[in-house]
Amino acid sequence: MREIVKALLKDCSTRDVFCFSIRCAECGQVWSSRQTRFSKAGVHPKSEGKQVIFDALYQKEHELAKNDAVREATDIFNRCPICRRTVCNRCFLICEDLDMCVHCASQLNEQGAPVTPSLVEMVV
Repeated sequence: MREIVKALLKDCSTRDVFCFSIRCAECGQVWSSRQTRFSKAGVHPKSEGKQVIFDALYQKEHELAKNDAVREATDIFNRCPICRRTVCNRCFLICEDLDMCVHCASQLNEQGAPVTPSLVEMVV
């Protein structure tokens, strides 16, 4: 699931702040990761050498922030075993035989309860 989530992450980062998002394939709501500030945000390198160092540091911190976002998102999103879409906890049902998204459950006349929504805010 981590690789699926990682592939779906949209990079919303700026030069100063790292942030990522995913859109639920069912309801369309967008989840955004916690924003992480770049350690050198607002600092202007005084030489070309320092710029190279800052760029490498930025890439390193960007990758760490992305990994953190993947960890966050795997608690909020699930992959439907029927349609293979990635949906938020509100759109994923715990069913008797096989957990699935609300769309597939409706199509297959299955009943279930949504995964307990987390306290993470999703925005439209």
